[in-house]
Amino acid sequence: MHFVNAKGILTGGSGYCGMNIYRGCSHGCIYCDSRSRCYQFTHPFEDIEVKQNAPELLEKALRSKKRKCMIGTGAMSDPYMHCEEELRLTRKCLEIILHNGFGAAIQTKSDRILRDIDLLDELNRSAKCVVQITITTYDDDLCRILEPNVCPSKRRIEVLEEMHRRGIPTVVWLTPVLPFINDTEENITSILSECVRVGVKGIIDFGMGLTLREGDREYYYAALDRHFPGLKERYVRQYGNAYVLPSPNAQRLTETFQRICRANGILSSPEDCFAYIHELPQKHVQMSMFDP
Repeated sequence: MHFVNAKGILTGGSGYCGMNIYRGCSHGCIYCDSRSRCYQFTHPFEDIEVKQNAPELLEKALRSKKRKCMIGTGAMSDPYMHCEEELRLTRKCLEIILHNGFGAAIQTKSDRILRDIDLLDELNRSAKCVVQITITTYDDDLCRILEPNVCPSKRRIEVLEEMHRRGIPTVVWLTPVLPFINDTEENITSILSECVRVGVKGIIDFGMGLTLREGDREYYYAALDRHFPGLKERYVRQYGNAYVLPSPNAQRLTETFQRICRANGILSSPEDCFAYIHELPQKHVQMSMFDP
Protein backbone atom coordinates (compact mmCIF):
# COMPACT_ATOMS: atom_id res chain seq x y z
CA MET A 1 0.00 0.00 0.00
CA HIS A 2 1.29 3.45 -0.88
CA PHE A 3 -0.20 6.94 -0.68
CA VAL A 4 -0.52 9.63 -3.33
CA ASN A 5 -2.09 13.05 -3.64
CA ALA A 6 -4.38 12.83 -6.66
CA LYS A 7 -5.06 15.79 -8.94
CA GLY A 8 -8.74 14.93 -9.36
CA ILE A 9 -11.30 12.42 -8.13
CA LEU A 10 -14.46 12.61 -10.31
CA THR A 11 -14.89 11.47 -13.90
CA GLY A 12 -17.98 11.79 -16.09
CA GLY A 13 -20.48 14.49 -16.89
CA SER A 14 -23.26 16.32 -15.09
CA GLY A 15 -25.71 13.38 -15.03
CA TYR A 16 -23.47 10.77 -13.38
CA CYS A 17 -19.93 10.86 -12.01
CA GLY A 18 -17.59 8.06 -10.99
CA MET A 19 -14.66 7.98 -8.61
CA ASN A 20 -11.98 5.51 -7.57
CA ILE A 21 -10.54 6.15 -4.14
CA TYR A 22 -8.11 3.26 -4.47
CA ARG A 23 -6.14 1.89 -7.43
CA GLY A 24 -5.34 -1.82 -7.49
CA CYS A 25 -7.00 -4.50 -5.38
CA SER A 26 -6.27 -7.13 -2.73
CA HIS A 27 -9.17 -9.49 -3.51
CA GLY A 28 -7.13 -11.63 -5.91
CA CYS A 29 -9.97 -12.48 -8.33
CA ILE A 30 -8.42 -14.65 -11.02
CA TYR A 31 -10.28 -12.96 -13.91
CA CYS A 32 -9.92 -9.27 -12.98
CA ASP A 33 -9.98 -7.03 -16.06
CA SER A 34 -8.45 -4.16 -14.07
CA ARG A 35 -5.12 -5.98 -14.30
CA SER A 36 -5.07 -5.38 -18.06
CA ARG A 37 -2.03 -3.48 -19.34
CA CYS A 38 -4.22 -0.89 -21.03
CA TYR A 39 -4.82 0.68 -17.60
CA GLN A 40 -1.09 1.44 -17.35
CA PHE A 41 -0.36 0.45 -13.78
CA THR A 42 3.13 1.59 -12.81
CA HIS A 43 3.10 -0.41 -9.57
CA PRO A 44 2.21 -4.00 -8.66
CA PHE A 45 -1.57 -4.50 -8.71
CA GLU A 46 -1.65 -5.69 -5.08
CA ASP A 47 0.34 -2.62 -3.93
CA ILE A 48 -2.78 -0.53 -3.43
CA GLU A 49 -2.50 3.10 -4.44
CA VAL A 50 -4.43 5.19 -1.92
CA LYS A 51 -5.67 8.60 -2.98
CA GLN A 52 -5.25 10.05 0.48
CA ASN A 53 -6.71 13.42 -0.48
CA ALA A 54 -9.86 11.90 -2.02
CA PRO A 55 -12.26 13.38 0.59
CA GLU A 56 -10.89 16.90 0.13
CA LEU A 57 -11.04 16.60 -3.67
CA LEU A 58 -14.58 15.26 -3.52
CA GLU A 59 -15.79 18.02 -1.21
CA LYS A 60 -14.41 20.67 -3.55
CA ALA A 61 -15.81 18.98 -6.66
CA LEU A 62 -19.32 18.54 -5.26
CA ARG A 63 -19.54 22.09 -3.98
CA SER A 64 -18.74 23.37 -7.46
CA LYS A 65 -21.45 21.29 -9.18
CA LYS A 66 -24.59 23.17 -10.19
CA ARG A 67 -26.75 20.04 -10.46
CA LYS A 68 -27.07 17.12 -8.06
CA CYS A 69 -26.40 13.67 -9.51
CA MET A 70 -25.44 10.12 -8.60
CA ILE A 71 -21.82 9.53 -7.57
CA GLY A 72 -20.57 6.02 -8.28
CA THR A 73 -17.58 4.13 -6.97
CA GLY A 74 -16.16 0.63 -7.41
CA ALA A 75 -15.99 0.28 -11.20
CA MET A 76 -12.21 -0.23 -11.27
CA SER A 77 -11.18 -0.90 -7.66
CA ASP A 78 -13.36 -2.23 -4.86
CA PRO A 79 -14.04 0.54 -2.31
CA TYR A 80 -14.35 -2.01 0.50
CA MET A 81 -11.16 -4.02 0.20
CA HIS A 82 -8.99 -4.77 3.21
CA CYS A 83 -7.29 -1.37 3.59
CA GLU A 84 -10.67 0.37 3.98
CA GLU A 85 -11.02 -1.19 7.45
CA GLU A 86 -8.25 1.09 8.70
CA LEU A 87 -8.35 4.04 6.31
CA ARG A 88 -12.15 4.54 6.13
CA LEU A 89 -11.81 6.78 3.07
CA THR A 90 -14.90 5.28 1.43
CA ARG A 91 -16.98 6.14 4.47
CA LYS A 92 -15.59 9.68 4.56
CA CYS A 93 -16.48 10.15 0.90
CA LEU A 94 -19.99 8.78 1.43
CA GLU A 95 -20.46 11.25 4.29
CA ILE A 96 -19.45 14.07 1.96
CA ILE A 97 -21.87 12.83 -0.72
CA LEU A 98 -24.66 12.78 1.88
CA HIS A 99 -23.91 16.21 3.32
CA ASN A 100 -23.85 17.76 -0.15
CA GLY A 101 -27.19 16.26 -1.20
CA PHE A 102 -25.99 13.83 -3.89
CA GLY A 103 -26.88 10.17 -4.44
CA ALA A 104 -24.49 7.22 -4.30
CA ALA A 105 -23.99 4.00 -6.26
CA ILE A 106 -21.50 1.56 -4.75
CA GLN A 107 -20.13 -1.57 -6.43
CA THR A 108 -18.38 -4.18 -4.26
CA LYS A 109 -17.84 -7.86 -3.49
CA SER A 110 -17.21 -7.26 0.21
CA ASP A 111 -19.42 -7.56 3.26
CA ARG A 112 -17.45 -4.67 4.78
CA ILE A 113 -20.11 -2.48 3.21
CA LEU A 114 -22.38 -3.50 6.10
CA ARG A 115 -20.21 -1.39 8.39
CA ASP A 116 -21.62 1.67 6.62
CA ILE A 117 -25.22 0.54 6.31
CA ASP A 118 -26.41 3.34 8.60
CA LEU A 119 -24.91 5.85 6.18
CA LEU A 120 -26.29 4.05 3.12
CA ASP A 121 -29.72 4.04 4.72
CA GLU A 122 -29.54 7.79 5.29
CA LEU A 123 -28.28 8.40 1.75
CA ASN A 124 -31.16 6.40 0.32
CA ARG A 125 -33.71 8.36 2.35
CA SER A 126 -32.26 11.76 1.51
CA ALA A 127 -31.52 11.15 -2.19
CA LYS A 128 -30.83 7.65 -3.54
CA CYS A 129 -28.40 4.84 -2.84
CA VAL A 130 -27.88 1.75 -5.01
CA VAL A 131 -25.70 -1.13 -3.79
CA GLN A 132 -24.23 -3.36 -6.49
CA ILE A 133 -22.84 -6.78 -5.58
CA THR A 134 -20.92 -9.12 -7.91
CA ILE A 135 -21.87 -12.80 -7.69
CA THR A 136 -20.26 -15.18 -10.17
CA THR A 137 -20.83 -18.57 -8.56
CA TYR A 138 -23.27 -20.03 -6.06
CA ASP A 139 -20.72 -22.64 -4.93
CA ASP A 140 -18.68 -21.14 -2.08
CA ASP A 141 -15.83 -23.63 -2.58
CA LEU A 142 -15.48 -22.53 -6.20
CA CYS A 143 -15.88 -18.92 -5.11
CA ARG A 144 -12.82 -19.27 -2.87
CA ILE A 145 -10.80 -20.27 -5.94
CA LEU A 146 -12.14 -17.60 -8.27
CA GLU A 147 -12.23 -14.76 -5.70
CA PRO A 148 -9.92 -15.94 -2.91
CA ASN A 149 -9.51 -12.90 -0.67
CA VAL A 150 -13.10 -11.72 -0.31
CA CYS A 151 -16.22 -13.01 1.40
CA PRO A 152 -17.94 -15.97 -0.33
CA SER A 153 -21.13 -15.74 -2.37
CA LYS A 154 -23.51 -16.86 0.39
CA ARG A 155 -22.29 -13.97 2.54
CA ARG A 156 -22.83 -11.53 -0.34
CA ILE A 157 -26.39 -12.80 -0.63
CA GLU A 158 -26.83 -12.01 3.06
CA VAL A 159 -25.62 -8.47 2.31
CA LEU A 160 -28.25 -8.16 -0.44
CA GLU A 161 -30.90 -9.45 1.96
CA GLU A 162 -29.98 -6.88 4.59
CA MET A 163 -30.05 -4.07 2.03
CA HIS A 164 -33.50 -5.19 0.89
CA ARG A 165 -34.70 -5.27 4.49
CA ARG A 166 -33.62 -1.64 4.81
CA GLY A 167 -35.28 -0.65 1.53
CA ILE A 168 -31.95 0.06 -0.19
CA PRO A 169 -32.15 -1.00 -3.87
CA THR A 170 -29.63 -3.53 -5.15
CA VAL A 171 -28.21 -4.64 -8.47
CA VAL A 172 -26.27 -7.87 -9.01
CA TRP A 173 -23.40 -8.19 -11.48
CA LEU A 174 -23.66 -11.74 -12.86
CA THR A 175 -20.33 -11.47 -14.59
CA PRO A 176 -18.01 -12.87 -15.66
CA VAL A 177 -19.33 -16.29 -16.55
CA LEU A 178 -16.21 -18.39 -17.10
CA PRO A 179 -16.36 -20.98 -19.89
CA PHE A 180 -16.15 -24.58 -18.60
CA ILE A 181 -16.06 -23.40 -14.96
CA ASN A 182 -19.21 -21.61 -13.73
CA ASP A 183 -21.24 -21.62 -16.97
CA THR A 184 -23.77 -24.21 -15.88
CA GLU A 185 -27.55 -24.06 -15.72
CA GLU A 186 -27.42 -25.09 -12.07
CA ASN A 187 -25.09 -22.24 -11.14
CA ILE A 188 -26.99 -19.54 -13.01
CA THR A 189 -30.44 -20.62 -11.81
CA SER A 190 -29.22 -20.90 -8.21
CA ILE A 191 -27.90 -17.33 -8.28
CA LEU A 192 -31.04 -16.06 -9.97
CA SER A 193 -33.30 -17.78 -7.45
CA GLU A 194 -31.51 -16.01 -4.63
CA CYS A 195 -31.72 -12.70 -6.48
CA VAL A 196 -35.48 -13.15 -6.72
CA ARG A 197 -35.72 -14.10 -3.04
CA VAL A 198 -33.83 -11.05 -1.81
CA GLY A 199 -35.64 -8.63 -4.12
CA VAL A 200 -32.87 -7.27 -6.34
CA LYS A 201 -33.87 -4.45 -8.68
CA GLY A 202 -31.68 -5.51 -11.61
CA ILE A 203 -29.09 -8.04 -12.76
CA ILE A 204 -26.27 -7.11 -15.14
CA ASP A 205 -25.09 -9.74 -17.64
CA PHE A 206 -22.79 -9.04 -20.58
CA GLY A 207 -23.57 -12.15 -22.62
CA MET A 208 -22.56 -15.10 -20.42
CA GLY A 209 -18.84 -15.05 -21.06
CA LEU A 210 -15.47 -13.57 -20.22
CA THR A 211 -13.19 -10.91 -21.68
CA LEU A 212 -9.40 -11.21 -21.63
CA ARG A 213 -6.81 -8.59 -22.50
CA GLU A 214 -3.05 -8.47 -22.29
CA GLY A 215 -2.02 -8.61 -18.64
CA ASP A 216 -5.35 -10.04 -17.50
CA ARG A 217 -5.00 -13.06 -19.82
CA GLU A 218 -1.62 -14.09 -18.44
CA TYR A 219 -2.80 -13.85 -14.84
CA TYR A 220 -5.97 -15.81 -15.61
CA TYR A 221 -4.16 -18.57 -17.48
CA ALA A 222 -1.64 -18.96 -14.64
CA ALA A 223 -4.58 -19.42 -12.26
CA LEU A 224 -6.11 -22.03 -14.57
CA ASP A 225 -2.84 -23.95 -14.53
CA ARG A 226 -2.85 -23.92 -10.71
CA HIS A 227 -6.48 -24.82 -10.12
CA PHE A 228 -7.80 -26.42 -13.34
CA PRO A 229 -4.94 -28.36 -14.98
CA GLY A 230 -5.36 -28.68 -18.74
CA LEU A 231 -8.08 -26.05 -19.01
CA LYS A 232 -5.78 -23.32 -20.35
CA GLU A 233 -5.00 -25.50 -23.38
CA ARG A 234 -8.73 -25.94 -23.97
CA TYR A 235 -9.18 -22.17 -23.88
CA VAL A 236 -6.35 -21.65 -26.39
CA ARG A 237 -7.86 -24.20 -28.76
CA GLN A 238 -11.38 -22.78 -28.42
CA TYR A 239 -10.70 -19.04 -28.39
CA GLY A 240 -7.14 -18.37 -29.54
CA ASN A 241 -6.22 -14.81 -28.61
CA ALA A 242 -9.78 -13.43 -28.71
CA TYR A 243 -10.91 -10.59 -26.46
CA VAL A 244 -14.47 -11.89 -26.02
CA LEU A 245 -14.80 -15.51 -24.85
CA PRO A 246 -18.48 -16.51 -24.86
CA SER A 247 -19.52 -19.64 -23.02
CA PRO A 248 -20.52 -22.50 -25.34
CA ASN A 249 -23.73 -22.48 -23.26
CA ALA A 250 -24.27 -18.72 -23.69
CA GLN A 251 -27.52 -18.85 -25.67
CA ARG A 252 -29.23 -21.34 -23.38
CA LEU A 253 -28.05 -19.56 -20.23
CA THR A 254 -29.13 -16.18 -21.59
CA GLU A 255 -32.59 -17.51 -22.37
CA THR A 256 -32.88 -18.85 -18.82
CA PHE A 257 -31.63 -15.56 -17.41
CA GLN A 258 -34.08 -13.44 -19.39
CA ARG A 259 -37.01 -15.74 -18.67
CA ILE A 260 -36.50 -15.63 -14.89
CA CYS A 261 -35.93 -11.87 -14.88
CA ARG A 262 -39.08 -11.22 -16.95
CA ALA A 263 -41.17 -13.47 -14.72
CA ASN A 264 -40.08 -11.58 -11.62
CA GLY A 265 -39.97 -7.99 -12.86
CA ILE A 266 -36.18 -7.69 -12.60
CA LEU A 267 -34.28 -5.32 -14.89
CA SER A 268 -32.15 -7.54 -17.13
CA SER A 269 -30.42 -5.46 -19.78
CA PRO A 270 -27.22 -3.53 -18.98
CA GLU A 271 -28.81 -0.43 -20.52
CA ASP A 272 -31.85 -0.58 -18.23
CA CYS A 273 -29.74 -1.36 -15.17
CA PHE A 274 -27.32 1.50 -15.81
CA ALA A 275 -30.18 3.90 -16.53
CA TYR A 276 -31.65 3.03 -13.13
CA ILE A 277 -28.29 3.27 -11.33
CA HIS A 278 -27.42 6.61 -12.90
CA GLU A 279 -30.77 8.34 -12.38
CA LEU A 280 -31.28 10.61 -9.41
CA PRO A 281 -35.04 10.98 -8.79
CA GLN A 282 -36.37 14.09 -10.52
CA LYS A 283 -38.14 15.26 -7.37
CA HIS A 284 -34.81 15.39 -5.58
CA VAL A 285 -33.12 17.13 -8.52
CA GLN A 286 -35.84 19.82 -8.62
CA MET A 287 -35.65 20.42 -4.89
CA SER A 288 -31.86 20.65 -5.07
CA MET A 289 -32.06 23.54 -7.55
CA PHE A 290 -33.05 25.73 -4.63
CA ASP A 291 -30.16 24.66 -2.43
CA PRO A 292 -27.91 27.51 -1.31
